[in-house]
Amino acid sequence: MEVKPSYLGTMIALATAAFGLIAALAWNKFITDLIALFLKPGSGVWAELLYAVVITILAIIVIQNLAKIAERSGPRT
Repeated sequence: MEVKPSYLGTMIALATAAFGLIAALAWNKFITDLIALFLKPGSGVWAELLYAVVITILAIIVIQNLAKIAERSGPRT
């Protein structure tokens, strides 16, 4: 049975997205636990604000670095 390239590409993209989500959830748990080490229990909103700020800064750094890599690799045809 022959698998069409478009189906194979779709399956690879779905598997990649699924593993990306699993990795993101693992990092989410790690960062949440790390922040909890430095904040007292019951800090609620402040802990969530700190978490949101840390994640936002991390996302900006990663996105900027990915953009630089993409820029260096040149235009795609």
